[in-house]
Amino acid sequence: MSHEDLISHLTRTTALGPGEAARVVADVLAYFSEPADNYVRRRHTELKARGLTNDEIFPRISSELQCRRVTAPEFTLRQLRRIVYG
Repeated sequence: MSHEDLISHLTRTTALGPGEAARVVADVLAYFSEPADNYVRRRHTELKARGLTNDEIFPRISSELQCRRVTAPEFTLRQLRRIVYG
């Protein structure tokens, strides 16, 4: 999918060249296209590595999911735990 209008906008409004702007657009789209269950697992691992507990992690992930490009279904804390631990 081409996003030429967005790439043109970025080249006009930033110091990015066309190639750099295209890479930024592709990276952002890939980031926000991550399926919700993959996002939950990845964020759990990242936050666990920072030393947070599950009681801190799952509410945070629940809140973050509401800001995703395509709003994820509203998971209960139990459902989030099941995604991570099966």
